[in-house]
Amino acid sequence: MSATGTSDPLGEIFRRLIGNTGPISLMHYMGEANARYYASRDPLGAAGDFVTAPEISQMFGELIGLWLADMWINAGREEPVHYVEMGPGRGTLARDALRAAKRYGLTPSVHFVEASTALKDVQLASVPQAQWHHDLSTIPPYGPVLVVANEFLDALPVRQLVMTEAGWRERMVVPEGDRFVCIAGSQPMDAAIPEARRAAEVGTIIETCPGAAATIYEIAGRLKDQGGAALFIDYGHEQLRDGSTLQAVRQHLKVDPFIQPGEADLTAHVDFATLAPIAQSRGVRWLGTVPQGRWLRNLGIDARAQTLAQAAPQHGPAIEAAKERLVGEGQMGLLFKVMGLAAPSWPGGAGF
Repeated sequence: MSATGTSDPLGEIFRRLIGNTGPISLMHYMGEANARYYASRDPLGAAGDFVTAPEISQMFGELIGLWLADMWINAGREEPVHYVEMGPGRGTLARDALRAAKRYGLTPSVHFVEASTALKDVQLASVPQAQWHHDLSTIPPYGPVLVVANEFLDALPVRQLVMTEAGWRERMVVPEGDRFVCIAGSQPMDAAIPEARRAAEVGTIIETCPGAAATIYEIAGRLKDQGGAALFIDYGHEQLRDGSTLQAVRQHLKVDPFIQPGEADLTAHVDFATLAPIAQSRGVRWLGTVPQGRWLRNLGIDARAQTLAQAAPQHGPAIEAAKERLVGEGQMGLLFKVMGLAAPSWPGGAGF
């Protein structure tokens, strides 16, 4: 059942559903909550719930555009070429990236994969030439694809499995008072846990994201068949780890993910350690997974910030502060990672 096509508060719908059919999985809870959340608003910016890197500074999108142009030029400038962005927000990243890439002769067709109707008008105002897609299936099946996904994978619903006295179980959601809580489900789930991780202490939680795995698998297949390169930028980890990373943000503050579902942005850390081998299983090149700060510095963000500050000295302190927010270890520089993929015949990418 989809709970997003009605105006009732989502918490009430969940209570009715659970009352009628029993506990729902955490994955179902997160998926429905985010579908409701993104369908109804523009969540970005000072007036929204969170700010993403492209909104902090034009330097972020520009360096991505230069990276894509560099890859495309070194691979032989094949045409037609397609820019594909997953969850493009307000279109800010695409606008900045395409402007920078154009200086080097890269003028791809532009494709946005976006489920939010609330953001479509904003995106088309930023990038009028964009074509809109509900998923990857309608992206042209010929010509190299240059894929960008910034803070896309973190919003895909996660599945959590918990070790109990009786073995592995899926974490399920039930109401308790005015909020929801997680309990262990009744179905044995040991078969869903990789052999190497099955023996664990009671209480251990393993988080997986089927949607992220499917996205990487599909994009890797496109890169292998059509040529191209992809960048996935998100907060997450490069090493396997246990524990829940589910969190909720509303009006720039962390809030309880189990109160008022559909009214806050639910996210989880991206498990890059699991995603890289999935891409490699399709025969594409994994260029590496590195901290965002190091990648941007390797691409020359310090020099770019200097140039911008010289052109507009009155904005110098703001430009420096924005750069620091993107690359600082205590800000986004360390927590956010950049994972690069490329077609088997394409070159290695700068910054990795």
